[in-house]
Amino acid sequence: MSPTSASAAHEHVHPHVPERQPHLSRRTLLQGIALGFGAAVTSSLVTAQEAAASGSVVKLPGFSAFASSVKTLKSGKYYLVESTGLPPHNMMVGITNWQQQVPVPQPYTGSNSWQLPVTPKLAARPISAKTSLFRGAIALAVDGVPIFNALNNRGEDSYLIGELDEWGGHCGRADDYHYHTAPLHLSRTVGATKPIAYALDGYPLYGSFEPNGKSVAKLDEYNGHLYKGKYHYHGTTTYPYANGGMRGVVTVKDGQVDPQPVANPFRPAGEPLRGAQITEFARSGTSKFALAYTLGGARYRIDYTATLQSVSMTFIDPSGSESTQTYARKT
Repeated sequence: MSPTSASAAHEHVHPHVPERQPHLSRRTLLQGIALGFGAAVTSSLVTAQEAAASGSVVKLPGFSAFASSVKTLKSGKYYLVESTGLPPHNMMVGITNWQQQVPVPQPYTGSNSWQLPVTPKLAARPISAKTSLFRGAIALAVDGVPIFNALNNRGEDSYLIGELDEWGGHCGRADDYHYHTAPLHLSRTVGATKPIAYALDGYPLYGSFEPNGKSVAKLDEYNGHLYKGKYHYHGTTTYPYANGGMRGVVTVKDGQVDPQPVANPFRPAGEPLRGAQITEFARSGTSKFALAYTLGGARYRIDYTATLQSVSMTFIDPSGSESTQTYARKT
């Protein structure tokens, strides 16, 4: 899969996602079962009790706050983390550089779960996210949402160019929601002295405070440091936002940390929709979603139902005209 040119809008090539078919036409997306935007945000679609994986259930600092939607287990040398990849908070609002993807649940369970080393080790040769790891995730937030490199596949800061929502996330080609900045807002849920994420090398990532509640001490180029003899990262409001690479030992394959889950696309890749701004997003129940955006002063809407088996999308244009497409998902 080749990256897009520097002049093109962000196509967000995610290497853990197989190559998708030709792009959706702009007309197809703009064509339009309405769903009320007043619906409250609900938890992820698959609860921990419904997740299935081998290993013994364990508690990891930070993850415990999301035990209803994220499951953590231990199997040999790895912690396994299962989730749908959807956070409990709202999503997508505020994006001004949009690729026409929407968030749907992902099957991050069983053999496709996230793996974190139980005993991380410092690497003799750390890997910088400035020059590599532009593909796939580099960390996992404690709400079960993966964190990608702050830089997109063209080396641009995703936050600075308007690709991210108010929570530091957006969707990739598999309609997979993920962050590109550390979700510092999770500290309000887990507590200021708990990790808000774990890098894929196994080291925890804290927010704006140390585990003892004091302000963050000086950080290295990877946004981390030793604390009482043990290494950890911190999230920051400036680049690199999360872990700036891998200070710990990891295996890199095809430009990304390996292993990590696969997210399969179920529809053709979306084209950049220049001038669009996402203004509303809502969830109703466990599988119904609605997204609204403005373009050229007009309001468009996508109502959709998404499960791990299928996705049905209704596109509604400013005149009220509707067009529905249904997709089966790969398992």
